[in-house]
Amino acid sequence: MRTQLSLQSVNSLVNGTLDNPASLLGAHRVSDGQREALSVRAYLPDSDRVWLVDQAHNEVRPMRRLHPGGFYEAICPSKSSDTESKSPSNSLTADSLKPSSFKLRVAQKNGQMTEIQEPYSIQPLLSEFDLHLFGQGRNWEIYNKMGAHARTVDGVAGVNFAVWAPNAENIEVIGDFNHWDGRAHAMRKHIPAGVWELFVPGMKAGDKYKFRVKAEGGHTIDKSDPFGFYAELPPRTASIVTPLDNYTWNDNDWLEQRANTDPLSKPLNVYELHLGSWRRDPNGHHGWMNYRKIAQQLVEYCKEMGFTHVELMPISEHPFTGSWGYQTVGYYGVTSRYGSAEDFMYFVDHCHQNGIGVILDWVPAHFPKDGHGLRRFDGSALYEHADPRQGEHPDWGTMIFNYGRNEVRNFLVSNALFLLDKYHIDGLRVDAVASMLYLDYSRNDGEWVPNHHGGRENLDAIHMLREFNEQAHGQYPGILTLAEESTAWPGVSRPTDAGGLGFSVKWNMGWMNDTLRYMRNEPIHRKYHHNELTFSLIYAFTENFTLPLSHDEVVHGKGALISQMSGDLWQKFANLRLLYSYMWTHPGKKLLFMGSEIAQWHEWDYDSEIQWELLSWDTHRGVKNLVGDLNKLVNAEPALHEVDFSGDGFEWIDCMNADDSVIAFMRKAKNSDDYVIVANNFTPVVRENYRIGSPEGGFFQEVFNSDSEYYGGSNVGNHPGCNASQIGEHGRPFSMQVNLPPLGTVVLKPQR
Repeated sequence: MRTQLSLQSVNSLVNGTLDNPASLLGAHRVSDGQREALSVRAYLPDSDRVWLVDQAHNEVRPMRRLHPGGFYEAICPSKSSDTESKSPSNSLTADSLKPSSFKLRVAQKNGQMTEIQEPYSIQPLLSEFDLHLFGQGRNWEIYNKMGAHARTVDGVAGVNFAVWAPNAENIEVIGDFNHWDGRAHAMRKHIPAGVWELFVPGMKAGDKYKFRVKAEGGHTIDKSDPFGFYAELPPRTASIVTPLDNYTWNDNDWLEQRANTDPLSKPLNVYELHLGSWRRDPNGHHGWMNYRKIAQQLVEYCKEMGFTHVELMPISEHPFTGSWGYQTVGYYGVTSRYGSAEDFMYFVDHCHQNGIGVILDWVPAHFPKDGHGLRRFDGSALYEHADPRQGEHPDWGTMIFNYGRNEVRNFLVSNALFLLDKYHIDGLRVDAVASMLYLDYSRNDGEWVPNHHGGRENLDAIHMLREFNEQAHGQYPGILTLAEESTAWPGVSRPTDAGGLGFSVKWNMGWMNDTLRYMRNEPIHRKYHHNELTFSLIYAFTENFTLPLSHDEVVHGKGALISQMSGDLWQKFANLRLLYSYMWTHPGKKLLFMGSEIAQWHEWDYDSEIQWELLSWDTHRGVKNLVGDLNKLVNAEPALHEVDFSGDGFEWIDCMNADDSVIAFMRKAKNSDDYVIVANNFTPVVRENYRIGSPEGGFFQEVFNSDSEYYGGSNVGNHPGCNASQIGEHGRPFSMQVNLPPLGTVVLKPQR
């Protein structure tokens, strides 16, 4: 039988302009009107000769070279002809073909002889329903199909590749397996979904790969896999085939408890850190520690210090270490700087087994312009907006996602769900939410495009954030979503069905800015700034707030927190202890950046570790002791964590004493009879026998004093406590006389 192929179709394949190489290559039933047969075709550019090998019967059939570029065909007759079916040479037929039943024996031009499996006879992994949901933006587990997945079909082991690039003319899978020449591994295109797919027999875990994308006009660029689970150590950029289902988890108890717990009524003392600079390993690459080694040391430290969660600055793969991870290229891949994907799974698992939650920074606001990344992925503005007024970030030199495109929204929401699914993450802190909400963020008039109502709200980004929160909380009960949002946008931490964005909590940037500004004032001037201290309670319960002293407050010339405090050396340490004590007793959850808990002097540097040597000094060790005890106090006292987001958990005792710079308040548990009284003195003057009103008489134990010698203080206080008598004060029937330490905080609890 003659070939049924046209020269034009073969030429389009060889020239790399054929949308669906599988329509030409692989095994196809053919007919000349009288006879049926099986046509097996292959494109092998560097070959000299090729044979079709029937493995079941150990028979070989030479393939005919139809194009000098390396296109071959072998036509095998069908068993429908009685005479032909009697011939043993016809055992390879159209009637019972499986991908495992034949191979291609290839004589290379360099004289080598190899046998390969033919990739185009294997059916796609992606179903029409998968592609339909992806096009709608609702295929939440698309990461199980897109990217690179090990697969065995009819006994043939290999890797299935899928990538979204609707405007590409052609895409090839390239890697070590084909010497980075993808001509023999052109992908098939699913139309109209714009997803390209190919199964490559023989590939395995650990193999490097990229996608060679031919854009409109013929320009080609090699791209990393947007759904790649792992990548080479930067500055190298190849993706690496990585299975994620081989790790044996041991955190079932943690996950079950998490799903049945309201995290908002529990303590949330977060230790924020950058994995590359918390501790350094002189034997590690660039001094970086492995995820497993960090896990051992970090868990021990957090348990000692009473932190309930760690929050990791972005660990998704990023090309530039100096971006601290905030310029992400590989959203689905943990960075190879600190080890493998399974090493990071161990990190999370070890934290969970020791009662520590893990929160990741997630950056859906923007991505960098690196050529191997998402920008102009298929030659067009695919993941980003084409209009620079919508698609480029003026401050960061990065690209902004096109949240209005279903597939882009699916990519981002599925990425969040992927981290919760595959890595058992307990929470996602979303970076730069304000830049997503406002179309005119950091733009002048004429530099932005209004929404279809004429407003400045980014309606598509709002839709994406709500969808993210609905799916994350709906599919993974008990997890946290945290918004870094610095404006007065209403309802950030309110349910989406009530018009909110759906986050668990919002960073209280207003409290942070006001409080640090207040603490920079010399105490003698603080009475003129008293409202900066009390203003936060006017809006404290409009959102579910967490109080952040994050990495942003100790970089870019701001200096370390200790250096931002006013006064001489003693006062700086006392002020820092006072700041932390006021923060930990104020309504809201807590977050502190690494190094601040030991009063590190140096501004944070991502390329060197914390100044651990400072702990040889009593002053620094005292601050560390204080932070540890504050965490333990919050963990132990329901009054300091159960009702963080409602006025039911807070009551002013005295907020008007600006002249003495003293404030006093109550914090209450769900059971309002369980409360503590907190008094803060923001001057270096000892306030002896300072009268504070109380709701009842009796003995109040001093359960915390920031001026303790153990913390490096002067030991002014009220040990073991104070008696409240029936003398009215601050509008209350009882009161007690308290010694307020200089630049100090005391916490008193009734002992009935």
